[in-house]
Formats: sequence, structure tokens, C-alpha cells
Amino acid sequence: MKKSYKLTDLDCANCAAKMETAINKIDGVNKATVSFMTQKLTIDADDDKFDDVLKKAVDTVSKVEPDCKINIK
Repeated sequence: MKKSYKLTDLDCANCAAKMETAINKIDGVNKATVSFMTQKLTIDADDDKFDDVLKKAVDTVSKVEPDCKINIK
């Protein structure tokens, strides 16, 4: 399953790169990209693990940049 999410308050390209690296290490993630220019997170993960991957991605984003939020709707 592949989904994209809008990021709010992503202030730094370096932080985006750190988020991308960390999210790609989460078990079940096939590929994740974080674009600073478009303020978007795209996650491609196993269907059966997607909800768990998304929760871990939210935690990862807040650890790297506490003000940044993933808009999940």
C-alpha cells in the first residue's frame, strides 16, 4: 500500500532527510520519501503492517522535529 501525507511545519531540509532515513528503517516499510519542497511524506509499506508503520512514522517525525505533524485524514 502506498499513501502520501501532507506535512505541517517542516522547517528544514536536513530534518526531512533524517526523517526519511529513520522511517525507511521501520519494519514493514518498502520505501519512504520525505520531500521538503512539497512538504509531503510518501510511505510504501506492507498492507498488513501499514497502520503500525504509520504510528511509528508519526513518532519518528515528532522525535526529529517536534513541531512537525503528519496530516492524517
